[in-house]
Amino acid sequence: MGMLAKIRRMHLREQLSIREIAKRTNLSRNTVRQWLRQPAMLEPEYPNRPGVSIVDPYVDVLRQWVQTDSHRPKRDRRTAKIMFEAIKAQGYAGSYVRVAIHVRRLRQEISDSPNRTAYVPLTFAHGEAFQFDWSCEYAWIGGLRRRLEVAHCKLASSRAFWLVAYFTQSHEMLFDAHTRSFTAFGGIPRRGIYDNMKTAVDRIHKGKLRTINARFDAMCGHYLFEPDFCNVASGWEKGIVEKNVQDRRRQIWAESPDRRWADLGELNNWLAQRCRTAWDSMAHPQWPAMTVAEVLQDERLQLMPMPKPFDGYVEQPVRVSSTSLIHFQRNRYSVPTPYAHRVVSLHIYPETLVLVADGQEIAQHGRRFDRHQTIYDWQHYIPLISQKPGALRNGAPFIGMPQTLLNLQRHLLKHPGGDRVMAQVLSAIPLHGLDAVLVAVELALESGRPSGEHVMNVLGRLKGPVPQETIVSAPLALKEEPVANVSRYEQLRSKAEVNNVA
Repeated sequence: MGMLAKIRRMHLREQLSIREIAKRTNLSRNTVRQWLRQPAMLEPEYPNRPGVSIVDPYVDVLRQWVQTDSHRPKRDRRTAKIMFEAIKAQGYAGSYVRVAIHVRRLRQEISDSPNRTAYVPLTFAHGEAFQFDWSCEYAWIGGLRRRLEVAHCKLASSRAFWLVAYFTQSHEMLFDAHTRSFTAFGGIPRRGIYDNMKTAVDRIHKGKLRTINARFDAMCGHYLFEPDFCNVASGWEKGIVEKNVQDRRRQIWAESPDRRWADLGELNNWLAQRCRTAWDSMAHPQWPAMTVAEVLQDERLQLMPMPKPFDGYVEQPVRVSSTSLIHFQRNRYSVPTPYAHRVVSLHIYPETLVLVADGQEIAQHGRRFDRHQTIYDWQHYIPLISQKPGALRNGAPFIGMPQTLLNLQRHLLKHPGGDRVMAQVLSAIPLHGLDAVLVAVELALESGRPSGEHVMNVLGRLKGPVPQETIVSAPLALKEEPVANVSRYEQLRSKAEVNNVA
């Protein structure tokens, strides 16, 4: 447009010829003449020259991927980086920048209403606050694709983050995630920023007023930080951790479809390693010359030292059934038979379940998240077996006994009264311990003809009292042997005694 205005001034105002204008502007006379013939101040448009790009053979594939992702939830959409790696495996030899430009253009074409909300940037001092949030992810654990609830905790100043995966999102998981995160950070900030999650807020009132959950409030009081809750449907107030969820999906969880883990603990160890690796490699957004790990070293000076971990269990009363089982989340767990038909206290932890009665721990089980399972501890049923030895033959809990005891049971049940003899052997476990009984049973089995008396005899010899050492001392040697002298006795008598005798 500037060149057209210049030509018009030279021709109409300065009265220069077309030849002179073409000479001064280095344009052809035909071009100058064509521009001057335009009735209005409009610069002519030239058709776009078709260019050949190295991405062109893959544009249809990218368009299909972007179109498919537009119907998926945001957490399941592929990033430009993932698409770049996919077409690179198909033979693409160009750079990532060209792919990112094409993906951005395709998304802009497909999107009908792009989000253009404006936000205010926030800044935080060292040790001032952390932000917490949950995300839903998927991973292969134990050969199955499992849905996971991942806790994200991120320091607002140093941007150090910590990820912990769980099967559910409940109070005990929330408390455990805070303990692990604070331990990894090396301290506790003064304030925690949350959304209005149900595990922390019982009721939302007008404005910023909240009714905080009692157990969550106890955790905040233990770690001495102030909880701060966002306004309703205002996730941007904790935008640092919200973006962390998005970034971790692109960086860490993008590798999860190609990996397999045996259990949840192995997955969390892998997440911990990836978090620490990211701290050492990521540049801080405010100080690009420093990594997140280096800024975290400075922020640790402003954090409160980590106290004793919060005992983050959830207590629940449960009734023990006639089969000495308690029900929890559609699973059943065994309890010692003396507590049948009683109400006991269940302490729920992320990985374990602890049963307490009369202020003492009576049982402990590893927590199962698959439904309709029954978890037995066969030693819980030993007191009942002495009264009902016939239940040994088909007793479900005793299938899990050590192989040594199962071999002994198989030998004893071949004879009449073998179940009662086996019950006597099992009754010795609470008195002598499982290890001692297993050793006695193995020695009895080696003889070829094991019996209850043989096992108890071996156990008695193993647990018998240790004989005390007899100390033999050498007798005293006298230099002069005493001589029997009866007359010496008469000399020792007094005169009064002699007169009385007389």
